[in-house]
Order: sequence, then structure tokens, then C-alpha cells
Amino acid sequence: MKANKLFIAPAVACLAASLAAGTVQAKEVVVRIGHAGPLSGPAAAFGKDGENGARLAIEDANAKKLQIGGDTVKFELVSEDDQADPRTATTVAQRLTDAGVKGVVGHVTSGASVPAARIYENAGIPMITPSSTSPKLTQQGYKMTFRVIANDLQQGNALGKYAVEQLKATRIAVIDDRTAYGQGLADAFANAVKAAGGQVVGREFTNDKATDFMAILTKVRAANPDVVFYGGMDAQSGPLTRQMKQLGLTAKFLTGDGGCTGEMIKMAGDALSATTYCTQAGIPLDKMPGGAAFRTEFKQRYGSDIHVYAPYSYDATMALIEAMKVANSVEPAKYQPALKALNAQGVTGPLAFDQSGDIKGGAITVYNFSGGRWAPLQTLQ
Repeated sequence: MKANKLFIAPAVACLAASLAAGTVQAKEVVVRIGHAGPLSGPAAAFGKDGENGARLAIEDANAKKLQIGGDTVKFELVSEDDQADPRTATTVAQRLTDAGVKGVVGHVTSGASVPAARIYENAGIPMITPSSTSPKLTQQGYKMTFRVIANDLQQGNALGKYAVEQLKATRIAVIDDRTAYGQGLADAFANAVKAAGGQVVGREFTNDKATDFMAILTKVRAANPDVVFYGGMDAQSGPLTRQMKQLGLTAKFLTGDGGCTGEMIKMAGDALSATTYCTQAGIPLDKMPGGAAFRTEFKQRYGSDIHVYAPYSYDATMALIEAMKVANSVEPAKYQPALKALNAQGVTGPLAFDQSGDIKGGAITVYNFSGGRWAPLQTLQ
């Protein structure tokens, strides 16, 4: 894609009239904000959800006709499909920087965000992920990398402790999809289980494209676990729970935010029960400061329900825009310090970052399958 710089679209006739009257009206400039996530493949629902959240933020900001640096700013979303693939993600990141974006919302998955972050760092463009939870992302030490959601260390620790202390599990099997997200979450979970006095009786691996888990689950069943934990996305969590039921594996099932979705419920069908648990980073939508209003606006705009991360994508986009307003500049080098020091209220809660770029005070909520939906049980901070 050909590189595009910030471009100006003045209305020539109006400008001439203003000059004749002795005044100069603010010109309109277009500022591009990138979004990167999977818009195809097994994780496409997450990517589309993130894209929709970012687009809604752009539309809300444009309705205010914001003035930044003396110009009326019109924001434009440039969205790219990284297919949740690390190699594609770096290509997409380069394409967005070449397109002249002033900030990026994304990437959606950790496996994509970790390598892409280097591209944005080198280009001097802030990226804010709404959903990548791998601790490795912010451990790279990049000044342009931010996250508006709690990370896997917090989530895995909460789930592991919950399994042992609340579910009274002593024998726990762990499966993950070998992605940066799935493995990182599973590692944190397993470590928390051991720290709480539980025993990991099996550690198995699959991949994020798999649909047949019978061989893995047969080995797991032989270990006689109280709990089976899966680190990965809903595209695998659904069939995995169905196959657990087919094998007569009655252990409780736990997974993280990648499986804590409505799509997981659809795919799992009658395999889900009150012994199925998951977590989501953050607090329940109904308890978010702007959650109820956001749900209504989202449903009116898109005619569908929120998948998971749309509110976080909305907040990530608004964080970029708010930093530009505070700095009175859309140029990344000028607004990055304002982003680093941001203290704003978002849909999901307070938006403020620590020295690593992680959200301050990230929360984790444990859910249980009840009444055909994920019902919140407990929020941990």
C-alpha cells in the first residue's frame, strides 16, 4: 500500500470567502487510526468485535467535531486482517505504518501483538491492545506499547487459586493450544495451582486449528482429574467440552477469557453445565461504568450483541484520541507522553497505565455456566 501522510481537505470556496472577510476558518484534517486483528479464520469473531468497537469510538469522536492543533479533526479507521498469525501480523503492522496511521488499536491476539509491537516501536506509533493478555507483550520494554485489559499472570493466578481453594480440586489436568496466549495462560494457571497446594496430573498440548481432542482427552481421563483446564479460544473450547462428555469425563471444566463467550456456548451445546467455569479480564459489562449504554449503542449500530472485547477496543481508541486532545497534537511523538500519563474514565473503567504500559488496577471476573449463559460469580482485583 502506498504511504499516505496526514492530508488536508479544505473547502476552497469557503476558505476564499473567509479570507475576504478577514478571518480563517479551521481546516479539516483526516487522521487515520489503525485496527489490527483476525477478520478471517477461527478467531474472526474476536477480531470483528474489536473492529466494531473501534469504529464506534471513531464515529462518536467524529460527531463531536473535535479541534486539535487548531484544525477540525476527522478520524478514519484503517482495519487490517492479521489472521491471528504472527508472521502476517508483522506484515499488517508495516502496512499500517506505511499508510500513515497515527495510532493502532490492536492487535487482538497475543501471538500477533508480541511481534507486531516491534514494528510500531521502530516507527514511533503507539499501539493499544484491547485484548492481548500475554505478559510478554509489555515485558519487551517498548514505550509505544499499551494494554487496556488485565494480563494472563493476573488471570491465570486467579483461576488456579480459584480451582484449588473454591472448587476444592486436588488433581488438575492442563491443556493449551501452544499460542502465546494459550500457553502463557496455562503456565500461569499451573503455577498458581501448585502454589495453592494442588497437583497438575497431566499437561497436554494441541493447536489453535484443532477440532479432534479424543486422543488427548483419553490420556487426561486416565489421570482421573477433578478439573480440566484449557488455555485457548472458544473455537477449540466448544468441541473439547463436547468430546469430554462423549468420553464420560466428568471433571469440572475451566477456561480463560478466550472461551468465555456466547460462541463457546453455541458450539458446546448441552455439554456445558454448572461445573463449567471461565474467566474474563475486567468486570461484567453490566457493572462497567458505561456498560449498559455501550451495549445499547452497539446493538443499535450493528444489530448484534457484543462478543467480548468491543468495550475494550472502544476504550483503546478513545484513549488514543484523548491523549491527542490533551497534547493538542495528533503526532505520535507529541501525544505519547500524554498517553503515558493518561487519567480518564472509559466505558470499562478508569484508563491509566503503569510504567510498563499495562492498565492499572486490572480486574478478573470468574463466571459459571448457569441458565444458558455465563453468570458472574466473583470479581478479583
